[in-house]
Amino acid sequence: MRFKIITILTLMLLPMIAQAQRQQYQQVNDIPYIASSDAYAQERCKLDVYYPVDQKDAPVVVWFHGGGIEGGSKHIDEQLKNSGLVVVAANYRLLPKAHIDDILDDAAAAVAWTYKNIEKYGGSHRKIFVAGHSAGGYLLDMIGLQKKWLAKYGVDADSLAALVPFSGQCITHYNIRKQQGIAPLQATIDQYAPLTYVRPDAPPIIIISGDRELELYGRYEEQAYFWRMLKLVGHKDVTLYEMQGYDHGAMPQPAYYILKQHIKRLTH
Repeated sequence: MRFKIITILTLMLLPMIAQAQRQQYQQVNDIPYIASSDAYAQERCKLDVYYPVDQKDAPVVVWFHGGGIEGGSKHIDEQLKNSGLVVVAANYRLLPKAHIDDILDDAAAAVAWTYKNIEKYGGSHRKIFVAGHSAGGYLLDMIGLQKKWLAKYGVDADSLAALVPFSGQCITHYNIRKQQGIAPLQATIDQYAPLTYVRPDAPPIIIISGDRELELYGRYEEQAYFWRMLKLVGHKDVTLYEMQGYDHGAMPQPAYYILKQHIKRLTH
């Protein structure tokens, strides 16, 4: 009987396996997302699009890399591939060569480009999930909560499907504070802190942190306070996860699973 059950389940799964094997994906690299005469913007303001062929209305992940806003480069993790997702990985200008206002503008411009162009790649502008690790998480929190950045490009931040920061700084970013002569462990909350823009009507927010004992500085506690303030102002769809046993650099690997589960939750 057990053999028969296993055989029946195998036969039922075969069409799904075959469909997954037939699904083809393509990637287009280094698409400029802004028009600028600035040489540094021309170098950095590019994105890659990874998409399933012959699929329509697919969920979209816009991914911002980490690197302290001083380094890093666009990439698409293997966990986001072959998942029925359109993935947009964007570079942005970096400190200290660019001002933080320019960097936030880059992040908004990349999301706005996605909103206006993603149907060409089978994605849906109604299903855009903005995610990123560390500095990338900080940037997406800023442009997702402070609405002026996307409004400049004619996009309402509240039209995003969700914000999914992986270990994003919630106070003023430490490398912005460094430029002000402030030490990494001296916290400030000013116009460059996501906490300044906590509001109840923001898109769903999935906050994912590494282990509080292994995270960078006090990053878990920042995110826990961020979560608490969102709850207190009345945000109805905010979740906090702690990836126990994973430090700041390693926490994205289990976090991708959580991202994909919430994409399923919010698109089905």
